[in-house]
Amino acid sequence: MSDTTGSTDSTAATDGSGPGFDLGLPATAPSGAPAKAAGYRVLARKYRPASFDDLIGHGAMVRTLGNAFETGRIAQAWMLTGVRGVGKTTTARILARALNYSIPGKVDRPSVALSELGEHCQAIMEGRHVDVIEMDAASHTGVGDIREITDAARYKPVSARYKVYIIDEVHMLSTAAFNALLKTLEEPPEHVKFIFATTEIRKVPITVLSRCQRFDLRRVDAGLLVGHLRRIAAAEKVAIDDEALALIARAGEGSVRDCLTILDQAIAHGAGAVDAETLRAMLGLADRARIIDLFEMVMKGDVAGAMRELADQYDTGADPAVVLSDLAAFVHLVTRLKLVPSAAADPALSEAERARGRSFAEGLSIRVLSRAWQLLLKGIKEVETAPRPLPAAEMVLVRLAYAADLRPSTRR
Repeated sequence: MSDTTGSTDSTAATDGSGPGFDLGLPATAPSGAPAKAAGYRVLARKYRPASFDDLIGHGAMVRTLGNAFETGRIAQAWMLTGVRGVGKTTTARILARALNYSIPGKVDRPSVALSELGEHCQAIMEGRHVDVIEMDAASHTGVGDIREITDAARYKPVSARYKVYIIDEVHMLSTAAFNALLKTLEEPPEHVKFIFATTEIRKVPITVLSRCQRFDLRRVDAGLLVGHLRRIAAAEKVAIDDEALALIARAGEGSVRDCLTILDQAIAHGAGAVDAETLRAMLGLADRARIIDLFEMVMKGDVAGAMRELADQYDTGADPAVVLSDLAAFVHLVTRLKLVPSAAADPALSEAERARGRSFAEGLSIRVLSRAWQLLLKGIKEVETAPRPLPAAEMVLVRLAYAADLRPSTRR
């Protein structure tokens, strides 16, 4: 087991381009040290949070930890769970920094207020502090790896306040490894803290969960993602339109890392400028307005027009399965607008989706929308497994057109 596991991307807070998500982008690293000359660093690393203030979308967790630190009710172990890219490992490192936060003569207790760089902060965020040990459970699954932890936990930290063990993808540990960890986890020495991260919380034994404080890191709201991406684009001096930002936020599905990876690729693809059309071409997406046009043709029973539109989108590079997925997403949007009109305020929606979606919501019944949803769900699977996706998608549109209409219905 190595104390540097997973540290390859942890230097983002010290690359001189700004700490984490602090988009003021000072010309120096957080410590005030001169920025180091380095090669290009991808956006997901460059803007990795270095403090709780930099995290977006996790205010409840930060508030809970802040109150716990203030009252001295600091847990012995934490379990961070959530989908990819929402900040589990990053949060674990920030928490380790907060536990060992110390500024000689000023701060001598754990704190979530990390505005200044403490004496251990730099080494912890770079993954090289001797008392903060990271382990990737995906490659250290055995009881022997856990025995190293339990044996070493008896010894006090070398220089920090706490010895912190960060175990990523903890659900990958074997049953024997979990059992070996239980006793130490239940009654750890006062100087030891455990932080676990996992994307598969159901695979973690309940005996382990019951010994940890659990934080579910949710997908980041599309509105927050759009604002965050806009600030990063401005900091990188990249021209990007609002529709492209909304497309990236939608494609990222609540994952900050996925959104930044897409933005990074889009900047390279567009040679420094990003617009919605370029982004659609890169991602193989159809124009949202054309998806709405296709939806209207299908709902009116215009089979010939719908097939022509699908063929045109296919010729411009759109994947038939993606077109049907977008069509299903629009059906869901129309249904939401019909039942919850306030859903139109979603910042991730384009003006065309908002205005035309309302119009369709007024003219279509729930019965028709539900039937369209079911047909599309089944059709997407057929297209994904079909030897010839385009004809399969056309047959889905045929079925949909003959099952739907735009005539007003009394059955709502």
